[in-house]
Amino acid sequence: MRRIAIIGAGVSGLSTAYAIERLAGEAGLEVEVTVFEREDRTGGKIWSIKEEGYLCEWGPNGFLDSKPMTLELCDHLGIRGQLERSNDNARKRYIYSGGILNRLPENGPMFLQSKLISWPGKIRLAQEFFKPKRSDGVDETLADFARRRLGAEALDKLIGPMVSGIFAGNPETMSLKSCFPRIHELEQEYGGLLKAMMKMAKQKKAEVKAGKQVASAAGPAGVLTSFVGGIQELTDATVNALKGRVQNCNAVTGLKAIEGGWELRLADGSNFDAEVVVSAAPAHVLKELTWSLDGELSELLAGIPYAPMNVICFGYEEDKVERDLNGFGYLIPKKEGCEILGTLWDSSIFPARAPEGHVMLRSMMGGATNPAAIELSDAEVKERTMAELKKIMGISAEPDFVRIFRHRRAIPQYIVGHAERLAAIEVKLKAHAGLILTGNAFFGIGLNDCVNAANKAGEQVIARLQTID
Repeated sequence: MRRIAIIGAGVSGLSTAYAIERLAGEAGLEVEVTVFEREDRTGGKIWSIKEEGYLCEWGPNGFLDSKPMTLELCDHLGIRGQLERSNDNARKRYIYSGGILNRLPENGPMFLQSKLISWPGKIRLAQEFFKPKRSDGVDETLADFARRRLGAEALDKLIGPMVSGIFAGNPETMSLKSCFPRIHELEQEYGGLLKAMMKMAKQKKAEVKAGKQVASAAGPAGVLTSFVGGIQELTDATVNALKGRVQNCNAVTGLKAIEGGWELRLADGSNFDAEVVVSAAPAHVLKELTWSLDGELSELLAGIPYAPMNVICFGYEEDKVERDLNGFGYLIPKKEGCEILGTLWDSSIFPARAPEGHVMLRSMMGGATNPAAIELSDAEVKERTMAELKKIMGISAEPDFVRIFRHRRAIPQYIVGHAERLAAIEVKLKAHAGLILTGNAFFGIGLNDCVNAANKAGEQVIARLQTID
């Protein structure tokens, strides 16, 4: 019986544990998987909180169904039939600019009619077709890429809000290659984004005629997908499907290489030996665990920053919100000088998020461009959010339901040099056989990315066990 230890019972750690058990069964290996978690609950950032008829997501609210990873996990767990797809409202997204909510254009005619981008800005965007591609291999920031190819206005009103909405990040520091590798690939392969869209549209028509399908030039799309009871149903189902144990309230406090594997020191004062250790802990936690093991590896992990975030859930009676909520919500360019990054109309995306006759809005405050917001009191957070909702959506009523969630380290930031940092980490890990890293600090922050990385970590574990079998 081979013993494997998993550090962290978030979606990455749980998915890794499940992948190991499944792959070991296919390979005819006997394994004993134990997951150690410092908190008294499993799921990590995934936490669906149900109060007073409202369902608030503490962290992510779902995943896109355009990639197979999470859907396949649901198939293995037998819960695919419980999935809930967001309604068509989720396709309508807005940017707050110039004092109004501007719907994001979804096609050429909508783009030409939109007031979000000025005519000079539209002309500058069209000039992207003639811009030469960059071929020097430099790890460019998202801001530099956007200014070079699309213009300053597109950066301010399109790219910047997108980066804050996905990463809570600052486009002036985020890496294009690491955050949006698909966009980088399109420039390198086709010479530009507009050229890519045109050529891929022709390719798609030809392949659809042949019964095939290709990705769109805009990258992965898909429908936001969750569960009626919230995305926590995914992690709960994974825990229930595990054969091994999950030890809550028992953090790993030390890590030491020993003959034949690893020794973990635990918060309860005991030790645990394992042939393989998989860490799905955040980079800043793993930094502390690896300091005595490998100072250089620890320093590399310390160089992955995190952005803080306040998540504010407001519930209202429907008649207190006069604005039409037929949409996903909106993001706000930094130049607008607002206190919040944007607001999701959660009960429009998934109706069960609010009681009958009520709506729920979920606003984000903070991020890499406003880290000081994490220090505001609850009263200040509520007051500033209410002021923004009044200005942007015309809501003057006091919310009937308020919940504020704080994440001092919400989302890892893939800043310039991230790919090189990962390569250096990989080199350092070669000296520590049987230590494997996964989680959203490395290869993608979305649920699909985490499940995909967990599957790969599971494959690494099986390969390692087969070498020492």
